[in-house]
Amino acid sequence: MHLFAGSSHPLLAAAVAKELGAETGKITLKAFSCGERYIKYEESIRGKEVFILQTGTLNPNEDLMELFLMCQAAKLSFASAVHVIIPHFPYARQDRVALPREPISAKLVAQLLESAGANHVITLDLHSDQIQGFFTVPVDALDARMIFAEYFKKKGLKDTVVVAPDAGGAKRAKKFADLLGADLAVMHKNRTAHHQAEIVEVVGNIENKTCIIFDDMIDTGSSMIPAKQALLKRGAAPDVYAAVTHPIFSGKAHENLTKAAFKEVVVTDSMPVKPDAFPGLKILTIAPMLAEVIRHVESGTSVTEIYKK
Repeated sequence: MHLFAGSSHPLLAAAVAKELGAETGKITLKAFSCGERYIKYEESIRGKEVFILQTGTLNPNEDLMELFLMCQAAKLSFASAVHVIIPHFPYARQDRVALPREPISAKLVAQLLESAGANHVITLDLHSDQIQGFFTVPVDALDARMIFAEYFKKKGLKDTVVVAPDAGGAKRAKKFADLLGADLAVMHKNRTAHHQAEIVEVVGNIENKTCIIFDDMIDTGSSMIPAKQALLKRGAAPDVYAAVTHPIFSGKAHENLTKAAFKEVVVTDSMPVKPDAFPGLKILTIAPMLAEVIRHVESGTSVTEIYKK
């Protein structure tokens, strides 16, 4: 097993390696005083399949540059294949031209990854399915809904409704609701500016129901306060949960989520986050799932079979 970890999430890399019964490969990662990144593989990878784990954090540009260098160095060292594991895909929200003269940044990141030498990409809960089409190499786009479903089933909640925060997330929320055997509700959200939103309406029966807001990421958490208020205003049960894959938690996120006072905010460890960041935070690990995917890829067996268990 040739698993190498970038500097973005050493705890997740160690957890994946432990699940695999292996150790992460030896590699030098550092920055020069001018800010340029430097990497060097400290063991031979000639003719080997290399797995590189690097996620997007609050320093996405540095994370990506380090990843590009790791991919190219692996190619120049005659690795037979370079598998990139990037749980949180940076720039995923910039997946279209929403306003005139904008770039499609997610597509550019995909192209740069391929140019750097990636032969295969494994990622988790992309912001939109169309991002897979930005690549010409194979992409395994995993999702975390099974992990969340197992957690909430154990809680034994009654009269549950899964709430999509907007129409764009309705498809994702419906799949999660089906796993729980729960009803679905959809919020109509109006964004007045970046990181600002107001909830105009909630479609679906939520009266006296336990609501779980299900989304792919929390950034500043600014929309979570009005989201919970909108549910309570329309008669939802007082215990409101949030289940979100990527805990970006930028800006005043900790303050906003503390103020929102959810019963629990359940996230994965796709990004590094402190367990005691704010009251009610619960972190579920994706390490076993990533390790199983790596085993299936390495042995040439179906990754789809993982979701049939």
